[in-house]
Amino acid sequence: MIIRWESDHDYVLVHIHQDMFGDWIFSRAWGQIGTQFGGLKHILAEDHGQAMMWLGDETTIQASRGLRKVLEVEAESAEGQAAVRQLSLLDSL
Repeated sequence: MIIRWESDHDYVLVHIHQDMFGDWIFSRAWGQIGTQFGGLKHILAEDHGQAMMWLGDETTIQASRGLRKVLEVEAESAEGQAAVRQLSLLDSL
């Protein structure tokens, strides 16, 4: 699952997925739109439920900051694959 929030200047992108060992990973990327300022963090969740709880927290936080949800897709979709490629580019910075 991939979800992206945006304001006029900032973005936050969350990717929840399982790795090849079956562990649930909560990845969060953030930054300023149009710049390379930002960051990327990967957190290992105990299970899918914990990752979804973190997603609920993230949704509340971003709404309180005035960011609006602009994307919610499954990672296997074309839009999801494009978003994952963006995360991969951030990993190399």
